[in-house]
Amino acid sequence: MNGDHYLGAHSDKHLLYADWSQRDSTLVDRDAFTHDLRANYHSMQAQGIQQSEATVFLPPYEWYNHDIVRWTADMDLTLINLTPGIGTARDYTWPEMGNRYTSSKTVFEDLMNYEKKHTLNGAIILVHLGTDPRRKDKFYDHLGPLIDTLTKIGYSFQAFHH
Repeated sequence: MNGDHYLGAHSDKHLLYADWSQRDSTLVDRDAFTHDLRANYHSMQAQGIQQSEATVFLPPYEWYNHDIVRWTADMDLTLINLTPGIGTARDYTWPEMGNRYTSSKTVFEDLMNYEKKHTLNGAIILVHLGTDPRRKDKFYDHLGPLIDTLTKIGYSFQAFHH
């Protein structure tokens, strides 16, 4: 993508892989998992990104189990998770979700508050490129100002290597 940002797979249909209360209970079979991930890569390929160039996979909801780890490895992908506590994954919400909705301004502020308390060195930050059409306030539109802000306080950005 433009600007040397890393774009990796995160699911096509944003499937929930494991039961919230029994994480070892897999909710999809291997075929459904593989089909969904291949569909995600097909969409990426339309943007000129090949699977061989984007071998890092961050599961939807950041919730998975041993089956998903194994199936991911079988597809020659590396499973990762985002840095917990940074809050950028809330950029998928929309106003009709009520209290669960988080504006881009709040996502930005919460990330900067996290940075003040902890640091973002080595952080993996998830920003959803595909969000619900009901969300008009797209956080990805704030990436430029976010990168500028972080650069001004001393951060530099490196290529993502796994």
